Amino acid sequence: MVQKDNIFLIGPMGSGKTTIGRLLARTLGMVFFDSDREIEARTGVDIPLIFEYEGETGFRRREHEVLADLVQLRGIVLATGGGVILRPDNRALLQRHGFVVYLRCAVEKQLERTCKDNHRPLLKTADPERRLRDLISVRAPLYESIADAVVDTGTCSSRQAAKKIQKFYHAFEKQSLAK
Repeated sequence: MVQKDNIFLIGPMGSGKTTIGRLLARTLGMVFFDSDREIEARTGVDIPLIFEYEGETGFRRREHEVLADLVQLRGIVLATGGGVILRPDNRALLQRHGFVVYLRCAVEKQLERTCKDNHRPLLKTADPERRLRDLISVRAPLYESIADAVVDTGTCSSRQAAKKIQKFYHAFEKQSLAK
């Protein structure tokens, strides 16, 4: 059975998943989770350290374990990590257990929002812009393939984005009840 009483935010780093997710959860009376923070809480270390010792493969394994647990909850808003959609089993979990919203964001806006953040291992490179462009070229089709709704967060405030998501979600709920 497909369960859609959760809202899952997917999209690239810097798209506003955490900020918008908190606003959305508060507005809807739901509980907010950030999968990256949950990984850190469970491991007792930050994500850059996980990448340093276990590489991206180890991190993605941990990310999957946390996602598999969190999607079992009901009435949550979940901000996922930008690469969560790389694993087909993660995409299936997201689609099956929640209303999936792709927060689309231009690379220029991502750079603006992440340029001073040292907590992003994938941007520890000589050319962060090139890295972001490479990531989005692979990930955008995956985000789009599972999204129930798409919101461009580079052209509106976090509050406006949360309101748009709320409208999409309520329209989806009404449509589901009508069936």
